[in-house]
Amino acid sequence: MIKIVFSLLLLLIIPVSSFAFAEHVFNSEAFAQYLDISQLEADKVTFEFDDKSYDVYYGYHGSMDDSMTEDLGDPTVKEMNINQERKSIEVTFEEIPEKTDFWVRIPFEILTADKEKYQVLIDGIDTGYDLMKMPDGYVVGMIISEDTKHVEIIGTNVIPEFGTYSVLILGISIVGLVFFARKFSFGNSLPRIN
Repeated sequence: MIKIVFSLLLLLIIPVSSFAFAEHVFNSEAFAQYLDISQLEADKVTFEFDDKSYDVYYGYHGSMDDSMTEDLGDPTVKEMNINQERKSIEVTFEEIPEKTDFWVRIPFEILTADKEKYQVLIDGIDTGYDLMKMPDGYVVGMIISEDTKHVEIIGTNVIPEFGTYSVLILGISIVGLVFFARKFSFGNSLPRIN
């Protein structure tokens, strides 16, 4: 009995470190993107511009209450496109079984809006939306009904505003124009009036 008491007393006296280090397990530089639980449960569309990939995540339902109700299935997205002329992301639905909320997580590189003022059109009708800012983009949420066919999220800047090829063509044009103007000066052949 005395040995047990002495052993317990000895364990209480010896300092125990309360720090745990996990650098050998997780390399913090290995993760290039913010982890988010919504990305794990979401569908995604990948856009390619100038040999770089951009993921746009989207999903349905926003609360735990939705999992407790009768499940009729999730809506089916037919396609998602970037409309550069309208500076928007367009989503076309194939089927929506019931009225639900729909959200799109848009990276800053793909679509932004001045003063965070997006315009959301559901079947061409301007509608309200929820906006949440994430470290790498915005999440735009809205309510869609069974008869919704098309959603458009309009911003003010869309990728690619000026792609690599556009900048290259502009640069070559300016260099060519300067060379042409120096080589063939039209002003030297005109008579001078004093």
